Order: sequence, then structure tokens, then C-alpha cells
Amino acid sequence: MAKKQEQGTYEETLNHSEAVFLKYKKQLLIAVAALIVVVAGVILYRNFISAPREAEASTELAKSQMLFNGQQYDQALTGFQKVQSDYSSTAAGNLANLYVALCYAHQAKPDWAKALENAEKFSTSDDEMISPASQMALGDIYANNNQNDKAVDCFKKAAKMADAEAADDTNLSIAPLALRKAGILLESEGKKADALEIYKEIKKKYVNSPVYQDIDKYIERASN
Repeated sequence: MAKKQEQGTYEETLNHSEAVFLKYKKQLLIAVAALIVVVAGVILYRNFISAPREAEASTELAKSQMLFNGQQYDQALTGFQKVQSDYSSTAAGNLANLYVALCYAHQAKPDWAKALENAEKFSTSDDEMISPASQMALGDIYANNNQNDKAVDCFKKAAKMADAEAADDTNLSIAPLALRKAGILLESEGKKADALEIYKEIKKKYVNSPVYQDIDKYIERASN
């Protein structure tokens, strides 16, 4: 008897569900169709608009990167500014913000204000896309605009990135140089203990680096 009641209840529930579906069938089908259109739109955008645009932006960025690497900063600046404005919504467009900043920083007479203006447009979520040298240059931009905390962070990050790329986790050029820059800034702010810690790290870890040769004088200065 109980089973018949359960079966009846189950069948009643099914009938009720069918009735609800039939009642709202049109609205449900419209909602499903709308969802399909949205999903299809996203796929089409990614495949036929977003991806090709990213590719175009990367190609244009690469042209200017070659000029930048050849120290042709004025020409590179023009190219990066075009990528910056024409492809602002792409990853390459974001990276162009940083390169524009670096071009201003590398000019014969650096324009640190414009360098900072463009550096701040760069989304740090793309940090891993830039080289340790560029990260260190970004630190220089902040330092020359009296934003020392950000500068120290950039210098430390540059050192960490450079070491990560080295075969034995010890980069002998950029890493100790970036760390020394961080130490000097910390000293200028009266944070001698923090600077001393960095200088001692340089002496311990980067023995074969040119920076190592005169690190003792920095250690002595920060110790007093």
C-alpha cells in the first residue's frame, strides 16, 4: 500500500513538473536559446576577433622590440605608442605601456615623469612577461620619481627573476646590481639595517660578480 502511495506521489510530481514545463515552455526555450547565443558569441569573439587581434598586436610589438633592443629608442617609442593606442585591450598593448615608459627612461635626457605616467598604465599581472633588466629599469623609473618603496620592490623582483633564469640560481650581473640599487635606496631612507642585510647577501652569494668587488665599502657604510 505504501509503495502504491509512493508511486502515486512520484507520478503526481512528474505530472506536476510536466505541467510546469508546459506552462513555461516558451520562456524556458527562449532562455536556453539566449544562453546558446551568448556562449556562441563568446566562442566566435575569441576565435575570430580576440585571438587574431592578439596576434596582430604581438607582431607589431615585436617590430618595436627589435628597435628597442638595438637601442633605437626614439623609433621604438613611436612603434610602442601605436601598439599602446591601437591594441590597448590586448596583452601586447599592456606590455607596450611598459616599453613606452622604458623608452622615455632611456632617452639621452630621460623624461622620468612621462616614464612613470606610462609605467603606471602597465598591469603588473603581466610581470612574468618582462625581462629582469626591464624590471630593474622599472625600479629606476620609480626611484627617479621618489617612489622608493615601489622601486625597492622592483629591484628585489628583478634580482629574483634573474636568479631564477640562471643555471645555478645565481645571476652575476643583473641580480647583484639590482640588489645594490635596493640597498642604496634603503640607506637613503635611513633603513640601514635593511640595506646591510642586502649588502651581506651580495657578499655571500655573488662572489664572482663585479658588484662584489667593492661591496665591503657599502657594508661598512651601512654598519655605522
